[in-house]
Amino acid sequence: MEKPKLLKTLFLSTFQLSACTFGGGFVIIPLMRKKFVNKLKWISEKEMMDLTVIAQSSPGAIAVNESILVGYHMAGFLGAIITSLGAVLPPLIIISIISLFYKAFRDNYIVNIVMTGMTAGVAAVVCDVVITMGGAIIRQKKILPICVLIGSFLAVRVFDINIIIVILFCGVLGAITTVLSEKKKEKGGMEK
Repeated sequence: MEKPKLLKTLFLSTFQLSACTFGGGFVIIPLMRKKFVNKLKWISEKEMMDLTVIAQSSPGAIAVNESILVGYHMAGFLGAIITSLGAVLPPLIIISIISLFYKAFRDNYIVNIVMTGMTAGVAAVVCDVVITMGGAIIRQKKILPICVLIGSFLAVRVFDINIIIVILFCGVLGAITTVLSEKKKEKGGMEK
């Protein structure tokens, strides 16, 4: 695909997803997966999961992080710039408009009902993300990722361990696992 057309598609895709998504980063993840993995077939399911993990562990809004990573993956630095603009502009425009009419929105009964209904929709989408990503980890049938998944949930929900500590622990564990895996590959390559 030509670079200008690719950049245009990246911008319009992230702009549209960002403009039509309410509820935060976890809501946009399945929509991005549907767009870039299923519809456009630009990214594999595994790559999307890897990008999502990186986006979650990076500081900042997950939707913007995910958009930047997808843009960079598809079109380098310029792609990252284009997709970050596509992800940031809709909320910026919407919030600017709402701020002009804040008092009317704040006191409007119908707006309050709609926002309450959207909360239920957001909960359903977050559950879909958990089931989809958790299912992908379980289908790999690797013991360590399954233990990390369960252990992370228990650490945060049952033992009330700070999420930052859990993320740092998982990052260190992932780094160690990667280093050991690379050494094992190198050793296997030398034996041949």
